[in-house]
Amino acid sequence: MEDNHTVMDTTLEQLVGSLKDTPGALLPILHRIQDQFGYVPDRALPIIAKALRCTTADVHGVISFYHHFRRSQPGRHLLEVCRAEACQARGAREFERHVKERLRIGFDQTTADGEFTLKAVYCLGNCATGPSLRQGDRVLSRMNPERFDRLVEDLTTYKLELK
Repeated sequence: MEDNHTVMDTTLEQLVGSLKDTPGALLPILHRIQDQFGYVPDRALPIIAKALRCTTADVHGVISFYHHFRRSQPGRHLLEVCRAEACQARGAREFERHVKERLRIGFDQTTADGEFTLKAVYCLGNCATGPSLRQGDRVLSRMNPERFDRLVEDLTTYKLELK
């Protein structure tokens, strides 16, 4: 029986191999890996570097430049709080403070139970109705502590799978 690392390596090699000849292949490869695993595992870097004939430092540089890419497994629910100026003008800082206190984590952290990962983003395109939060594919408007608490309660109590 193959261990998890061997299975992951095989999957990574297949994903990278299927896209390595695409012009500008690095970004499509990174997106595909993150779509598959939920993050870009450390094990992927040497596989990508070898296939694209670059260094692991080159790959790491691209991953760290783009905030979209994650280097660790996110929680079951990714919550992205908008920190752009328009949302700040509508109370996002107070909302952000409440979110961090309620979850007991900061940005780029995951709750101990693995349920929630909190991420800062800098525009959800919902400026007129901020503060805004994205959960999965849903952008939620006019967020406040009460609405956030209901969301957390719904996601944890009913184990909703919102995508």
